Amino acid sequence: MTKSISKQITVVGAGFAGLSSACYLAREGYSVRIIEKNEGLGGRARTFHHEGFQFDMGPSWYWMPEVFEQFFNDFGSSAAKHYELVRLDPSYEIVFGKDDEMHVPANTKDLFALFERLEPGSSANLQKFLDEAEYKYRVGLGEFVQKPGHSILDFADLRVAKAALKLQMLTDMGTYVRKLFKHPQLRQLLEFPVLFLGATPDNTPALYSLMNYADLQLGTWYPMGGMHKIIEGMVAVARGLGVEIHAGSPVQKVVTEQGTVTSVVTADGTAYPTDVLVCGADYHHFEQEVLEPKDRVYNESYWQKRTMAPSSLLFYVGLDRKVPGLHHHTLFFDADFKRHAHEIYEEPAWPEDPLFYACAPSVTDPSVAPTDQENLFFLLPLAPDLDHTEERREHYWNLMCERFAERYGVDIRPHVVYKRSYAHREFKQDYNAFRGNAYGLANTLLQTAFLKPKLRSKKLRNLWYTGQLTTPGPGMPPSIISGEVAARDIHRAMTGAKNLTSSLPQSQPTNA
Repeated sequence: MTKSISKQITVVGAGFAGLSSACYLAREGYSVRIIEKNEGLGGRARTFHHEGFQFDMGPSWYWMPEVFEQFFNDFGSSAAKHYELVRLDPSYEIVFGKDDEMHVPANTKDLFALFERLEPGSSANLQKFLDEAEYKYRVGLGEFVQKPGHSILDFADLRVAKAALKLQMLTDMGTYVRKLFKHPQLRQLLEFPVLFLGATPDNTPALYSLMNYADLQLGTWYPMGGMHKIIEGMVAVARGLGVEIHAGSPVQKVVTEQGTVTSVVTADGTAYPTDVLVCGADYHHFEQEVLEPKDRVYNESYWQKRTMAPSSLLFYVGLDRKVPGLHHHTLFFDADFKRHAHEIYEEPAWPEDPLFYACAPSVTDPSVAPTDQENLFFLLPLAPDLDHTEERREHYWNLMCERFAERYGVDIRPHVVYKRSYAHREFKQDYNAFRGNAYGLANTLLQTAFLKPKLRSKKLRNLWYTGQLTTPGPGMPPSIISGEVAARDIHRAMTGAKNLTSSLPQSQPTNA
């Protein structure tokens, strides 16, 4: 750590981005406090327990392991010091219909064999696809996502501009995949990862085939003890750096004077003086509900025109038995994807025949469920801002159970010993999530890089934002990077450093 800098920085929100920014700033000698709305830390990555079951409430896919490793390495630690990481094999299962499943192998040789079996001769195009995806991954993580996105000038470097052509920023993912592969199941396999980014393949830049490299080459992993172990590790790093964490303290008001934040006031009336404010909470909520109108950069009309990633209907379920043949991750693609996507993005409505996802961490990790019992997590993607009733939630619960039973031969409903649903209403209550979204701002072409809501406020000179509604976008690894990018930009502003990357080391993927 550098010598102490007499500046107090307040971070609102203890999710991945907030914890990341707090750690990088504390390492540079700033006095940092985090104010978190909920009692549990981690934002959407919170956890809860019930009679021997441990449920991760949000993220369940561990991709891009080197981003997590780099974070811990930056503080003289490692992921292994905080949790045991295991690679899943198969990475996941895709259900296309009755007796029609695909097990996505962790082994590259087996992956190529899978492609050849479904589409003879496709392995050459798969190699081309993966080579290009690796380039995008290395350059994307090493260059593009590290930019604060203040303006297009952030991307004016000649080397970056040349790379942009190879990154296929102006080609959509759907067109890119269809040019290389004909088999519908292979297309769905390759298009699936961009769904985490909150848009259809036809509206997502082909740049994001970098997600396929993360998926098919770097693998799908799981931290034993649950996804919350990542948060526990980050919190341990933060506290080791002297970061104060105040949980259960919703921010109610920001006091400003002459274009500068002077203090943050929580719901209990406590005022925290601050020199710099970092918002890792919901960007829309903070601007429209916490800041005074004079301090807002964007109006409500701007936000209503944003394309949001989907919301979700979630079920956390405990069973009194095991389910034979169950995998850690199962994607139920046994319905019309285009129709479901239309009901999310084009004409928002409750889907008639939806796709969904089931996660069973107890298949890999016996610690998350009592002996001989199963821990399940169901997720059904939905359009934001849908009204719903408990009867509607039950309708979809029964629909998913019936299709689950068709695949695994077990009707789980008589074996449920615990069930909790979670959707738009809870996302708004717990996270102030704009329109009840689950994943933040969709990574469409017109909402990429410098076209996102800005990292730094144009109205308040000492206010920065971080997280899934700003640069670089939604997901655990991007949120960790977002925290680092915000910290680097703050440090540059505080110290007058000319080079954005000279004051704080810029993280690079291993072997980049």
